[in-house]
Amino acid sequence: YGCGAALCGACTVHLDGQAVRSCRTPVSAAAAGKITTIEGLSSDRSHPVQKAWIELDVPQCGYCQSGQIMSAAALLAHTPQPSDADIDAAMSGNICRCGTYQRIRAAIHRAAQLKSGGSA
Repeated sequence: YGCGAALCGACTVHLDGQAVRSCRTPVSAAAAGKITTIEGLSSDRSHPVQKAWIELDVPQCGYCQSGQIMSAAALLAHTPQPSDADIDAAMSGNICRCGTYQRIRAAIHRAAQLKSGGSA
């Protein structure tokens, strides 16, 4: 649970593949939908976004990270090779109080590379 007002993005989940804030999404809106939480991305941290986050040592305190990862995964599902502007727009609803925005952006680019089969 984050702010409870859909301002921080810490509670981001996927509803039918779209990033939504769970704190402000009524249960009735999700009743017939497919909900994916961070645990649903991968049980063994093998999702490209999770791998990139670990590889680039993105988290500091960890408070916002599940929401950041879920927003990044939704972005990459719809935009496989995002520009910095795409990333900034998609991640604008996620606040990182530690200020790891540069590492988050780098990790999203790295995850895109991993998803496309790149290893370098």
